[in-house]
Amino acid sequence: MKNWITVICAVAALALTGCQPAPQPPEFQATDITGAAFGRDFRLTDHNGQVRTLADFKGKVVAIFFGYIHCPDVCPTTLSDFSLALQQLGPLAKRVQVIFVTVDPQRDTPELLKQFVPAFNPDFLGMYADEATLKRLAKEYKVVYQKTSLKSADDYSMDHSAGTYVYDPQGNLRLLMPYGSSPDAIAQDLKTLLAPS
Repeated sequence: MKNWITVICAVAALALTGCQPAPQPPEFQATDITGAAFGRDFRLTDHNGQVRTLADFKGKVVAIFFGYIHCPDVCPTTLSDFSLALQQLGPLAKRVQVIFVTVDPQRDTPELLKQFVPAFNPDFLGMYADEATLKRLAKEYKVVYQKTSLKSADDYSMDHSAGTYVYDPQGNLRLLMPYGSSPDAIAQDLKTLLAPS
């Protein structure tokens, strides 16, 4: 009789183990684009003159945003929101790399990028490319940009996509954060991506 009780208990334990709920995918505030077949890599020069690719930031969450220095609202707001989000992360902030790619290489020189981008956070990187490379990159990232309000050769505005792409520490594209995401929402998603899997 005791043997039967032991067998029944073992079978019941196995059955309970099999009923464990499957692990749920993480919930994000931003749009989850895991598995997207674009935004696979970049090759850009940072404001310190160093050529960079996505592989250089392996082990970090990478947020990449396309904009321009003379932008009156979207670009400074986005950089400011990410800076505030990183303040919430404490020591984890060192595992996040924010990249600002200029869509206005005509005016946004490396010197200006070096002044503008780190003003929001000293670890942020401004990056640039020549016009031909930028066009190819924009196509890879499904980013649109064009000159508007053209008053002279150096006096114009730029319309451009306003979302931020975010990669996990393994270099996989995971999120598209819309413009206007709050620092709290950004910080929450960054923490989720940085959490041990």
